[in-house]
Amino acid sequence: MSDRGRHWDDAYRINGVEAVSWYQPEPVMSLELIRLLDVELFEPVIDVGGGASVLVDRLVESGFGDLSVLDVSEVALDECRRRLKGHQVVFVQEDVLAWRPSRSYALWHDRAVFHFLTDERHKTGYLVTMVEALRPDGRVVIATFAEDGPEYCSGLPVARYRGAELAERLGRSFTLIATRREVHTTPDGATQPFTWIAARRTARR
Repeated sequence: MSDRGRHWDDAYRINGVEAVSWYQPEPVMSLELIRLLDVELFEPVIDVGGGASVLVDRLVESGFGDLSVLDVSEVALDECRRRLKGHQVVFVQEDVLAWRPSRSYALWHDRAVFHFLTDERHKTGYLVTMVEALRPDGRVVIATFAEDGPEYCSGLPVARYRGAELAERLGRSFTLIATRREVHTTPDGATQPFTWIAARRTARR
């Protein structure tokens, strides 16, 4: 197991799935932006760093039929598997920086993975993998800490972004559809400002 895998497994074991700082009882912003991007129920969706998030539960309830969850933490994925037993969701236990997609997706969703990448090589590697994983008309929803958000999370440094900065990271082959700001309240009552973007892949230039 990688150091990243151990780190996040420990975070879930020590705190519990519903007490980690990133826990959301309802993924309101994720669902809003997925609807905005007109993702069809039959289209393949991957939640990168989805862990034990209930987003996939809500997508199953909405009728989505081709869902994958990628996370480096086996503990988090086991919790998600337990909740969704009997549903055909693909669980991938991988570090996104080492993962190589074997298929294409219509939507790449990432709430709070990209901001943990503070090394430029890792940021570039992530984006290369994202493009490889997306169909030519693929869409993305990405959330990071905002410019006034925390500088550290779970003991690790993070990168913080404004909407325009985050969109620029995607490159010229993506068209920005929307930006949002969300103030997330953690289970212990702290507040964390997030930047969200929704974008669509366009023809290469």
